[in-house]
Amino acid sequence: MTTPNQRSLTPEFFEALYDANPDPWQFTTSAYEAQKYDATLAALPKPLYQNALEIGGSIGVLTEKLGDRCTALLSLDVSEAAQAQAIERCRHSPHITFQLMCVPQEFPEQQFDLVVLSEVGYYWCWDDLHHAQTLIIQHLQPGGHLLLVHWTVDAKEMPLTGDQVHGSFFDHVPTQLQHLKSQRETQYRLDLFARC
Repeated sequence: MTTPNQRSLTPEFFEALYDANPDPWQFTTSAYEAQKYDATLAALPKPLYQNALEIGGSIGVLTEKLGDRCTALLSLDVSEAAQAQAIERCRHSPHITFQLMCVPQEFPEQQFDLVVLSEVGYYWCWDDLHHAQTLIIQHLQPGGHLLLVHWTVDAKEMPLTGDQVHGSFFDHVPTQLQHLKSQRETQYRLDLFARC
């Protein structure tokens, strides 16, 4: 059960995870992850996005796949160890750039026609989630797409659940976001929005 006073997980938490295991969630080997990545890409309505943002790119497995659908893609992460792997994985894709950045305390200045938030939102506390939502919407071009994908199994170390994260974005419908698509599987859910 989550409580409002829980804090977001810190960059140090993630660095310790990657120090212990370079692929702590088996992104490169899990059939579950591979199926989820396929569903993520299939949910994107446009064949090509001009300027996309991925928040929480980790070791770059999804980043590399997203790169095939973007003219330019900026991938953010809080872990230097994880991002080093992502940079190596995407070394043949110069249109993919990387920044170490702790959202929502920091956020890129440019506007995006696609923002992907996959398996990140439940690491934030409520205050940080709401701050991140404001920044994401502000930096999403009118008509731009926001894709959320999150695990829906509750975990003690996470301040929020995937359902809480997605539900909170529905609070911005229809004033700021238009909901376009939902998909729920056994262990994750996907929601696609457009900026009004």
